[in-house]
Amino acid sequence: MSIQGQLLDVTVVGCSKLKDTEWISRQDPYVCLEYATTKFRTRTCTDGGKNPTFQEKTVIPLIEGLREISVAVWNSNTITYDSFIGSGRIQLQKVLSQGYDDSSWTLQTKSGKFAGEVKLILHFARTHQQQQHGHQQPKPPESNYPMSTPPPYMAMAPPTSSSYAPPPPYPSPMNTYSATSPAFSSTYPPAPYPSSTYPPAAYPPAAYPSTTAYPPAAYIPTAYPSQPYPPAPANPYHAPGSYSGIYPPPPY
Repeated sequence: MSIQGQLLDVTVVGCSKLKDTEWISRQDPYVCLEYATTKFRTRTCTDGGKNPTFQEKTVIPLIEGLREISVAVWNSNTITYDSFIGSGRIQLQKVLSQGYDDSSWTLQTKSGKFAGEVKLILHFARTHQQQQHGHQQPKPPESNYPMSTPPPYMAMAPPTSSSYAPPPPYPSPMNTYSATSPAFSSTYPPAPYPSSTYPPAAYPPAAYPSTTAYPPAAYIPTAYPSQPYPPAPANPYHAPGSYSGIYPPPPY
């Protein structure tokens, strides 16, 4: 029986005994599934700690020859990058042969240590239809790994926002700046500034009309009295003293 294009119902029930990546608060886990080009991410279980619950369902179109789903569990961080908790692989042999599988699958850290378990419910409707009509179901090929034991860890990059459906956009802000604002011009180089004559006109400019004469007429004397120059001394000679006019004076 070919499984190409058939649909597989997958329900992510929750996780248990997860590795704790938080030191103070409770971790916020979420689960990522990847099958070929199909990717699915659950919501973040806020304060889910070591035993988060999701109960989220998705439908995966199957591809012939690919019979395992990659699963990874991350801790959501608001400031730093999300923390990796563990990863594993979900084998599809049981659900494809029996139509139903509700096993828990082991998760491993990057170093291969136990990181917890994730529980999924897988349902393949076509198997039930064929069994009801009495068709013989061929046995699927054996896997190299046990049913509930994932293969060695394979490095997985943190999920990016482009890999999964984006959240609804935020409403546009009230004051949105226009790209064609009149205050700015996209023309480069800008238009030259208006030319100005250099050197500027003579300064000061033309005299303003005088409203008040300076100095006032009241302060300007009509005429100064004339005086001889140099002025005559008042008394060119000193009064005679008690000594004679011989210079130098005789010794005592």
